[in-house]
Amino acid sequence: MRKVFAFLLLITIGTVVSAQPKSVSANNEPVIDKVVAVVGKNIVKLSEIENGYVSIRVRQGYENAFENRCNILEGLLISKLLVHKGEVDSTDAEITDEDVEQNVQRYIKAYERQYGSKEAMRQATGYTYDEMKELLAKMLRERMLSDRVQYNLTNNVKITPYEVNEFYNNIPKDSLPTIAETYEIAEIVRKPEISEAERERVKLELNKMRERVLKGEVQFSTLAALYSEDPGSASKGGELGFYPRGELVGEVEAAAFALKPGEVSPVIESQFGFHILQLIERRGNTVNCRHILIVPKVSAEDLLRNRILLDSVAQEIRLGHITFAEAASRYSDNANKIEGGRVTHPSTGGYQFTLDELKKLYPGIGFAQMNAGQVSNATAMKTDENKDAYRLVTVVRRNPEHTANLTDDYDRIYNAALENAKQEKIFEWAQKTIKNTYIYLDDEFKGCNFRLKWTE
Repeated sequence: MRKVFAFLLLITIGTVVSAQPKSVSANNEPVIDKVVAVVGKNIVKLSEIENGYVSIRVRQGYENAFENRCNILEGLLISKLLVHKGEVDSTDAEITDEDVEQNVQRYIKAYERQYGSKEAMRQATGYTYDEMKELLAKMLRERMLSDRVQYNLTNNVKITPYEVNEFYNNIPKDSLPTIAETYEIAEIVRKPEISEAERERVKLELNKMRERVLKGEVQFSTLAALYSEDPGSASKGGELGFYPRGELVGEVEAAAFALKPGEVSPVIESQFGFHILQLIERRGNTVNCRHILIVPKVSAEDLLRNRILLDSVAQEIRLGHITFAEAASRYSDNANKIEGGRVTHPSTGGYQFTLDELKKLYPGIGFAQMNAGQVSNATAMKTDENKDAYRLVTVVRRNPEHTANLTDDYDRIYNAALENAKQEKIFEWAQKTIKNTYIYLDDEFKGCNFRLKWTE
């Protein structure tokens, strides 16, 4: 069982790119790189194993150096075998240059945000901008091939409730994970309307900026740095970086792809506020723009009115005159009002949150001191569109820390069982495919206790 779960982690390491420094060992010593394995025409380098080992040492604290390097290598070998399958049978996994370029730009943009600039990225990773792009293009193409072949092999894998139960019962009782205390919550959100006068004020302000740029009085980037209310791009003169189609807000994307280099858009409205754009460059289906964002402000009077309303609603709930779910249906401006205000987890889609997650998502609300049914006071918040609002929150249910079980954690166990079944399918396929594939393994790793027979 441990080997299966290790593989689930390690195959990810084998196929996901991370912007880490050029290869060093776990002791921060440079790795003398060499090819340690070949699958078809795809090579595995020692540096890939070392980077994976450093990663799990940092995240998991694993100490068995040789065993863990062997596990990492097997994950990489399976990943390369999936890539080989995609290369040999292009109908099984066709990846276009445009697909790769879009993903490269997405990663580059994320790394620039992480490090602050191209130069800071170079200093942190040891790669120049062009080296990073080349490395990403190669690795992402492999990852996309691997993911697509893996999906095609496992897409039809299904499991029954009996198999979920069997999977759970086969886990040694002392190996069952401890599930931290979780909370199920609901909310009532009031979003004050923006007045028409405020909307017109913002549009007029942006139109004045646009006219100044068109007349050549000032650079677009200067105005963006001074006035844009997008904190992620203002310090960069409003530059967003390259985005592929489908990743920008619809109105912004439509305007961006309609512009010519240097051209400035009319004022456009999105869920975030009002913008003007200037196209910097277009590469196929990716664009790089500058923008200036101005967010219309809610009046202090409207905010206060909504706060007073929610405080009175909270009191009515506490007195038992109305349930939280009824109040959410009547007063909330959020779509989840039809579910009584129940909040779904943004990653899992379920209802359970850890306390640490709630502290980040709902700062200022003391969930640790709240029992089920208790209601918070009206609390100021920012919506996903960065607009001012107020909300009430209640704890629907507190789930104490416990050992994983089928009653409380069926969804978790089902997902683990399904992933295990998919990985078993990959193992079965891999063992058959190895027999008809050229495999080379360096002597250094022939002593590994692999699950699959890579060499006879």
